[in-house]
Amino acid sequence: MLDIKFLRENPEVVKQNIRNKFQDQKLELVDEVIELDKKNRDIKNEVEALRANRNKLSKQIGALMGQGKRDEAEEIKKQVTAQADRMNALSDEEKEVEEKIRKIMMVIPNIIDPSVPIGKDDSENVEIQKYGEPVVPDFEIPYHTEIMERFDGIDMDAAGKVAGNGFYYLMGDIARIHSAVISYARDFMIDRGFTYCIPPFMIRSNVVTGVMSFAEMESMMYKIEGEDLYLIGTSEHSMIGKFIDTITPEAELPKTLTSYSPCFRKEKGAHGIEERGVYRIHQFEKQEMIVVCKPEDSMMWYDKLWQNTVDLFRSLDIPVRTLECCSGDLADLKVKSCDVEAWSPRQKKYFEVGSCSNLGDAQARRLQIRVKGEDGKKYLAHTLNNTVVAPPRMLIAFLENNLNEDGSVNIPKALQMYMGGIEKIVPKH
Repeated sequence: MLDIKFLRENPEVVKQNIRNKFQDQKLELVDEVIELDKKNRDIKNEVEALRANRNKLSKQIGALMGQGKRDEAEEIKKQVTAQADRMNALSDEEKEVEEKIRKIMMVIPNIIDPSVPIGKDDSENVEIQKYGEPVVPDFEIPYHTEIMERFDGIDMDAAGKVAGNGFYYLMGDIARIHSAVISYARDFMIDRGFTYCIPPFMIRSNVVTGVMSFAEMESMMYKIEGEDLYLIGTSEHSMIGKFIDTITPEAELPKTLTSYSPCFRKEKGAHGIEERGVYRIHQFEKQEMIVVCKPEDSMMWYDKLWQNTVDLFRSLDIPVRTLECCSGDLADLKVKSCDVEAWSPRQKKYFEVGSCSNLGDAQARRLQIRVKGEDGKKYLAHTLNNTVVAPPRMLIAFLENNLNEDGSVNIPKALQMYMGGIEKIVPKH
């Protein structure tokens, strides 16, 4: 969410930013909020004038009463009463105007970084760099669920009977690899200086609206019926929420946390054949990383965060690339974002396995996450998040890139200690 003062002083900058995000339907909101802001300030000025005048009249009443001029005092009391009624009416109007301003400001997109490429959607995202050599073996690679089934490692039919489409049972060696990847990712981030955390898996509505846009909330979040609680779509939500209404001494920054959680998502809409199986599902597990830092440090941390994901995947011998998200592909709160994509030998292309985002002070403004500087002045922090690893989607890349012609799957050295020391798993079929 933007600072209303910034919008008031830079309306054309805000409008151009809206155009850059191809959201022209929101242009009129800028003028609307400027009018409401003026009205709000006029109300405040009138209230202040009435309050000053009331104080003046109250003194006159005291003086007149002291002089025995009761009739004159009573007349002035009527003026005070009338002004009090006017102040109450203005106070109610002020609340209504401020609520309208808040709702509009919640949907006006954040100012994107100048380095963000301009484009309408994810088809115009820009490749930054590739890491590792993509390999296509000379034998056919089956679809990932077929690989898992050879190990008796997945049961989507039973899951469909128990929970419906978009769920799964992972079994045996495949389930073990899933847990091993999560454990490895946890220790990988701890070794990089991040504090490990297991957060709440449900959050209140004020935290939801603090960390994401209304559009994301509607398309992603599951609401707990009868309670002010939502299942998290990613642990970033509750991890950033941890700092709601806090003032952190500048010397204690940055806050660098890595968290494990299950994630729950509606995943609305129809998807193609390449998104069957465990690619796009309602429930999965993830290791996340978040940073709360000083504004001047956020771009440095942004580069560190996506590099962590690249390094983790490369340590498991999985080729990846980074992709700069264009303006039209950025959620409204984001200043800058990039995706990490893993190589799929079967598809002969890359697919998304993680996303890194710098949200500037947008989440901090909504959640009042503040920093106290050495001079005693308070300012808003910057927040960032990034996926460390998100199995079971990551399992697709893992299985395809470590599959042998005989159907066995190699276990990279970095993961072997989490798999009881085994170097290879062998299919049952």
